[in-house]
Amino acid sequence: MSTTQRDYYEVLGVERGAGEAEIKKAFRGLARTLHPDVSDVPDAEERFREVVEAYEVLSKPETRELYDRFGHAGLRGGGFTPTSFDLGSLSDLFAAFFGDDLFGVSSRPRRSRGADVAAEIEIDLVEAANGTTRQVPFPVTVPCTTCHGSGAEPGTEPIACPTCGGAGRLEHVSRTPFGEFVRTQTCAQCSGLGRVVEHPCRECEGTGRIVEERTLDVEIPPGIHDGQQIRLTGEGHAGALGGRAGDLYVQVRIRPDPRFVREGNDIFTTVDLTMTDAALGTTIRVPTLEGDLELEFEPGTQAGEIRVLRGLGMPVLQGFGRGDQRVLVNVQVPRRLTEQQRSLLEEFERSANEDTYRRDEGFFEKLKSAFR
Repeated sequence: MSTTQRDYYEVLGVERGAGEAEIKKAFRGLARTLHPDVSDVPDAEERFREVVEAYEVLSKPETRELYDRFGHAGLRGGGFTPTSFDLGSLSDLFAAFFGDDLFGVSSRPRRSRGADVAAEIEIDLVEAANGTTRQVPFPVTVPCTTCHGSGAEPGTEPIACPTCGGAGRLEHVSRTPFGEFVRTQTCAQCSGLGRVVEHPCRECEGTGRIVEERTLDVEIPPGIHDGQQIRLTGEGHAGALGGRAGDLYVQVRIRPDPRFVREGNDIFTTVDLTMTDAALGTTIRVPTLEGDLELEFEPGTQAGEIRVLRGLGMPVLQGFGRGDQRVLVNVQVPRRLTEQQRSLLEEFERSANEDTYRRDEGFFEKLKSAFR
């Protein structure tokens, strides 16, 4: 059942006392307007399913009475489950509810939406931060230019299927003691198209479509995440019989950058300081998404400290602001020492006292603030 709790009468735009004919008329009008194959409204599919669910409830006396008395909770308690429909054919939906054809002419061939196409591209993290435009090649079916999508050799026309009379489906009526049962199935001869091509086009072999390689310039917005998709409406496979083309979905993969690790809109990097640099202080060039930046480290810098570079992370996708860059300090301890170096360190250790290694009072507070 839909997660919405909108009143079903409000969804269909009828009064609570509306009769069966009024409810049916309201549903037919809304379904024709909101079906995803004919509507450009962004939330058309969600609203269409909501309208179908409302009609299912209000068109049946038992579910309508249950809804009128107890609302949505009563339907859930009564075990009501909305019918799941394939939105590819609006005519099938009307036939399921009303037993008739949407257009009132059963011999009309049905258009079908083209399939979607998937493509994939790889970009660098810096390109993901700044945004870029990439050329995306992909194979796609398009209407045949020779037969203009009809599938028939130029100079000829497809004919109505003699088996189904152009309806694209066959109906079998069975008579039983309980009445007549009508079973509908797709016509095998024409595969549901309602027409037969006697003289197939030599270019497309009667399909009405051919495959071609296409390249599109795809704009990748700043801040995109690895694995996200960009949808290009109407750039997919051509539909049958002039139906709407499918969509192109471009999946963006971001190559790992050895300098950075991304977490949301923040990026992390490390900087290596020698033991003496950490003790005496130094200035190091640190990589950022905008180029190298000189970063000063004070004397007594500790291993594990994190420097936060505000606003140098990834941009917020389709929003405002940027994340931060967090620089983790790694202090390198010598692994191999000469005798002279060992002697000098031992002399230093003998001269050290508690004040030499005194911890800053605000060390942990600084550490915690770095992760906020």
